[in-house]
Amino acid sequence: MPATRATSVKLEPDVKERLQRLAEARHRKPHWLMREAIGQYVEREEKQQAFYDDARKAWEEYQATGLHVTGEEVEAWLETWGTDDEKAAPECHK
Repeated sequence: MPATRATSVKLEPDVKERLQRLAEARHRKPHWLMREAIGQYVEREEKQQAFYDDARKAWEEYQATGLHVTGEEVEAWLETWGTDDEKAAPECHK
């Protein structure tokens, strides 16, 4: 396991009390709950940032090339999924 370092977090008294009650109900230490919550938050935010980065990259690529697929083309393609006549993904065009 990688080395860990202590970081202090200041909590409002009501949040600290709620955390303590939840920790007792879960038979966990408040520290464990905070680490779990922070880890889940960071993972979720990283995924969201990656989504934004991908969207920005796609927009920049579209701006540079003009290549795209219309919503109607995507819908027509998706309607064939799982059928005997499943189509290939539509090609990008200008």
